[in-house]
Amino acid sequence: MQLASIDRAAIRFLAELQGFFALSGQALQRIFQRPWYYRDFAIQFDKLGFGSIVICFLTGLFTGMVMALQFMIQLKPFAATSYIGGMVAVTMIKELGPVLSALMVAGRVGSAITAELGTMVVTEQVDAMRVEGTDIVQRLVTPRLKAMLLAMPLLAIMTDGVSLLGGYLIAAGYGISPTMYLSSFTQFLFPIDYFEGLIKPLAFGGLITMIACHTGLNTGGGAEGVGAAAKRAVVVASVTVLMVDFFLAKLIVVFR
Repeated sequence: MQLASIDRAAIRFLAELQGFFALSGQALQRIFQRPWYYRDFAIQFDKLGFGSIVICFLTGLFTGMVMALQFMIQLKPFAATSYIGGMVAVTMIKELGPVLSALMVAGRVGSAITAELGTMVVTEQVDAMRVEGTDIVQRLVTPRLKAMLLAMPLLAIMTDGVSLLGGYLIAAGYGISPTMYLSSFTQFLFPIDYFEGLIKPLAFGGLITMIACHTGLNTGGGAEGVGAAAKRAVVVASVTVLMVDFFLAKLIVVFR
């Protein structure tokens, strides 16, 4: 009996995975196809991108400040506080900036997309659009995917920049000059590190959007089902971001 339950769970998981990759492939293909739905793209970019600025700003600011404070405590006994800027920069640009901004966006945007699409499914709006001959993927998924593919790297860059500013605010209190703070960047960062800091949020943005869209479009069970789907989308997207971060970091290390 237990073996049968495991078998059914495995089949459901593989079916979900297949549906996710099928939807992702269709959405990526339709990015380059008409109609473009410019208005929908602009609305989604405003909601998903600009709407996440404050939370990413605060995340970057306080993360940079606490990183600088911890590094300062560790480096001060070795008289190596001049390296504080480079250590904050390499930590935030390569790892914490993309990951933390993606986790914040997953919580805010992932739940919003899932709830919006899930509500449209349970109220039969999606079925009505299909009856009218509307391509659901082109109309509902692709504009959100394009908006996040553009917004997520920009949010990560902003998070990195604000974190470096927050780090300097702490370093300045310990007598670190702006020149000393900035000059240490080149000792820790290389061109591939900036590439890593851009490719990660691009991948994270696509994953968050597709997980949320797939979960939302497969919602059932009325209002209770919408809430459960939103919660599930956030959890799955957050865990997936952390997993993919490791594999991307490992891949980039191979090509260094």
